[in-house]
Amino acid sequence: MSDKPVNLNQERKARARVKKRAQADENAVKFGRTKAQKKQDAAEVVAFTSKLDAHKRE
Repeated sequence: MSDKPVNLNQERKARARVKKRAQADENAVKFGRTKAQKKQDAAEVVAFTSKLDAHKRE
């Protein structure tokens, strides 16, 4: 056994922090995209829409 007493409140909070950080990392992988990626996707949508509109018949 350890010589020092353990503060259970601190241990509980530390465990909660680790769990919360793991969830945040998981969400970052699942949903996270950089600003440049979002901007590129928006530009692709605009280009596709304009190309599609150019081929419309009246």
